[in-house]
This record gives sequence, structure tokens and C-alpha cells, in this order.
Amino acid sequence: MNPPFEVSRRSFLAGAGGAAAAPAAAHVSVAQPALAQVRVEQDATVHAESGTLRATLEKGFLTSLESKITGEKFIEPFDRSRFDALRLVYRGRETVDLGEQLFGNISARSITPSCAEVRFDNWNGDGLIRISVDPVSGDLVLEPSGYSSRPGVRACRYTIAGIRRDLRLVAPFYQGVALELPDPLIRNSRWLWPQGWEAGLAILQGAGSGFWVHTQDNRYRYKTLQVGLDDDPYTLGFDSEAYGPIDDNLAAGGLAWRINVYRGGWQTPAARYRDWLWAAFDLAKQEQRRAPWIHQLAMAISWCPTEIAVLESLARKVNPAKVLIHLPNWRTDPYDENYPTYTPSEAARQFLAQAKQLGFHVLPHFNSVETDPNHPVYTRLRDFQYRDVETKRLYGWSWVNQRSIGVPESNAARLRFRDKKVMVKIHPGLAMWRSLLCERIQENARAHGLEAVFIDVTLVTANLHNALVEGMTSSEGMNRLIHEVGALGSGLSVGGEGLNEAIAPGLSFAQVHLFRSGHSNIEGLERTGGCALNDFLFGKICRSFGYSRLGGRDAAEELRARIHEEHNALPTITIRSAEEIDNPTPAVRRALERARG
Repeated sequence: MNPPFEVSRRSFLAGAGGAAAAPAAAHVSVAQPALAQVRVEQDATVHAESGTLRATLEKGFLTSLESKITGEKFIEPFDRSRFDALRLVYRGRETVDLGEQLFGNISARSITPSCAEVRFDNWNGDGLIRISVDPVSGDLVLEPSGYSSRPGVRACRYTIAGIRRDLRLVAPFYQGVALELPDPLIRNSRWLWPQGWEAGLAILQGAGSGFWVHTQDNRYRYKTLQVGLDDDPYTLGFDSEAYGPIDDNLAAGGLAWRINVYRGGWQTPAARYRDWLWAAFDLAKQEQRRAPWIHQLAMAISWCPTEIAVLESLARKVNPAKVLIHLPNWRTDPYDENYPTYTPSEAARQFLAQAKQLGFHVLPHFNSVETDPNHPVYTRLRDFQYRDVETKRLYGWSWVNQRSIGVPESNAARLRFRDKKVMVKIHPGLAMWRSLLCERIQENARAHGLEAVFIDVTLVTANLHNALVEGMTSSEGMNRLIHEVGALGSGLSVGGEGLNEAIAPGLSFAQVHLFRSGHSNIEGLERTGGCALNDFLFGKICRSFGYSRLGGRDAAEELRARIHEEHNALPTITIRSAEEIDNPTPAVRRALERARG
């Protein structure tokens, strides 16, 4: 979306999870690679041992985690009476315990020498944790599930508490953070996959070692990461979500959470997760499909004016082959109105022709899901609008007094406010929507010889009230839409908004956001850099670039540029005219210098 960034994008609900899949080869040395022992004792205590770790679970809680690589222990004593290890989550973040909190009964049984189960029942419901050890990777594998006779279950949560105080959380939030668990930026925060929690892993990093939790999911199932509680920041909650609608839903589970230890920096577990991604989704094939020029880029321009003078000024100072240009205002319609009509203005035709002649790489701006309720296609598609999994409200956006106020629920009002830029989101699992959008993109690609396009709002996928359309979640549908756009004609390089594991496989470029700082910097933004986790995971197939307020006009804009570059994004500028190229700020000058020669 165009600045200013609407609140609904980042507040949009999401979540998904990971099934147990064939493990990638571990990137840690193991003492006994084939060791896999799980032993049950009295009082529902389970001991597990692999080639890399020893662990104890007491009544479901992970109470001990010891590295056989370094000898360290990562779990400290904690108060087990405050909550249970296994919980159900209802709408509005309501959680209920399934263990000993309310007339509970917990038992354990051995299944095989490497697998056991812990069973739960109490006043609120019933549950199970299946515990096993993977002899190849050394992972401790926990598969929690829960159910109740009370409808409305959204998720089943497994909580890890007592995390050692010196460990920092390295997680794929806003392209990667490495923060202390009590940090106000993440304390008692909820991160929904894939929009907020951009890949299914959480790393706890110490001085030269740590442990990590991940899930191996090739089905785009929804999950959530809960970081800390109000009174205890040293906990992590891993939610396995049920697909919407949840109104009558009684159970959740089905995801396997893998825990292991490592020596080194966060790159060690991240490399193993990346190896799994590459194998699970055949991403080596995607690497081969990427146009060679995407790795030759040295800078980007977001929200570039459609002015020939900008191209001429740029060409005097940079090598056009090294510059990526995001072009938002190129249609005859105003920005974010009358989608999915994409008719180029005469100025845009001239701009695209001149840019191509000079050798710049331009991304004309389309939209992946937004539809104007006044557009003729809306009546064909209106039954497949996004609806929130809990409130059932329409998801979309409008712009009133410099802020988003959502979408009218009145069928009449929805048609009366094009000037407020009312847009609704159509579920990309619907084949007809993908066909109609691809047709319009293809027409422009042929007419203007496009090598690349930008499709906005690709990060907005979620667990919805109407989660499945034609058997696909919105995350699966978005992934397929991106691939179908990329397959048009002789092949297009596709740019999108956001970078996460659901959309990265089809993207060559991602316009990414700063930590909760759409157009103004939050307090503490300076602490969110220095961890290029998402670039480490996806950089071989997708280049990221910055979003807004990147002109270097003040200290806040300088900070924004620095954080983007610490995430290994392309140096990105936002300018209003050619004058800002001819007489650049220091930040713009630095970006221009990167693209010379």
C-alpha cells in the first residue's frame, strides 16, 4: 500500500504450523547420532535423550534441557502452579488450562523405546502430548493437541517456561530481531504466522550456543508464537490453530514442535531450517529460475514519481542496470481505486519506454487481493471476501482522515465511498480471482514488454472465518497466485509486499516493513536491526528493499535506512522529484554511490 500505511495491514490476524516431516541434516556435531530414548517414570515424568540433548518433562512441562554438545542447561526452575503446559485458546485470547489447575488428572505411558504420551483431563477439557526423539537430527519432538465439549476452540498451546535469563530471542519478526525476552518491544506479544511470525522457528541465543524450536510444515497450517506473559517474560507459547470457522470447533493440534540445542551463532539453526525449506519446497528449482539481474542490483527506489526527469537525473549518476524502481502511480485511475483495472496513463507509457531504453528495472504496481466494491468483477467475487476468524468482520481497508477505518458492513455504503479508497480483500484460493488478475497483468506485460511486476498486499494472508476456498487457505492461494503471475508469458520476475516463508518461494523482490514503524518510528526501533534472519533464509531467491520515509531528510529517516540495511535490504530511497536526485541528502547520495559503475 501507498504511504501512509494503513493499520489493518499489520493488525490483520494470521497463523499456521508445521507437521512432522523428513528432517534436514543437523548442522551440529552429535555425540551419538542414532541415539533416541524416551523413558516414562512415575508421576507423569518423561526423560528423553538424543545424540545432542537430554530433556525431562514433568506433567508436560519441559523442566530440564541439557546440551550434550556444551554441557549447558537452558531451563531454570519456575513456578508450575501458575498455568499448565497444555492449554486451549479461544477467541479474544482467552486461554484455559488442561492440566492440574482445575481438578486435573495427568498420566503418561510408554509407546516405544523412543516415544511416549502424556494425557491430560480437567474441568476445561482434555489433551495429549506425544513425545518422541528423532534419531537422525537429535530433535526432541512434541506434538500437543487438545479438545473440549465447549465449542469455539481456536488453538492448542504448548508453553515452554523457565527460559534461561541470558538467552535472547532471535525470531523472524519484521525481517529478523535479536532481543532480550523482557524487551518492551516483544514482551507479552502475540505473533501470527505468516504475517507477523514470518517463518516457523524461534531461536534462543546465548553467548556461543543456545536452543531452538521449529516446526516443519509443508501444508501452510496456521500457528502463533506467544512471547512472554505480563508477569513472566521468560516463556514462549506455541499455538497450533484450527482452520476457521471456529464457532463450532472443539479441537486443535496436529503440529509437531521440534526442540534442539546447538553450538555457535543463530546462523547454525537457521541454516538447518533453510535446508529443510529448500528440500520441502524444491527451492533449488526456484533459484535456477531467478533472472540473473536480480543479484546485480545495488539500490532501489520505492514510490517513484512517474516523471521522465527522474530517470534522466538517475541515469547521470548511476548504472541503470543496478537500479530497481517501484512505480505506484502509473494507471489512469487514482492510486488504490478501481482495482483490478490496470490501464496505463500516457505518462506511464512514456516512463516505461524510457526506463526500458535506459536499462532500469521497473516494477509497475498491481494488487494481489484488493478489489474496489464498485468494480464490475466485485459482484462475481463478493462471496469470497476475507472475513476475520473471530469477529467475522470484512477485512480490507479505507482511508479517512489519515487512518484506516476498515470496510463498511453496509452493502449500500460499501458502494458509496470510492473517494475513501474502500477496498475488500478477495481470497486468492479462488481460481476465478487469480485468472481475472493474471489476465490484466498479462495484458500489460505484453503491451509494454515488462520483465517484472509488483503485486501489493502479498503479506496479508491469515486464518480466516472462510479459511478454505477450493481446498486452499489464503496463504496457499497467495503462494499459487504469485507463481501464476511469474509464469505469465515468457516469465515475469515478481515483487511483493512483505517477506515470509509462505510467499518467498515465488518472489524475486520484497518491499519490507520496519518493526511496527509504518511511517513513524516507534520508541526502540534502533534495537531491531543487526539480525538479517529473513535475508539469511530467503536471500538466495528474493531481494528485499525498503518501504517508506527513506529520503534521509532527518535523523528518523536516517535510522530507518540504517535498520533496513542491517537487514541486508537493498539501499532504498524515497523521493518526490528529480531535484532530490540532483541535490541529494547524504542518505540518498550514499545509495546513489552504491549503484555507480
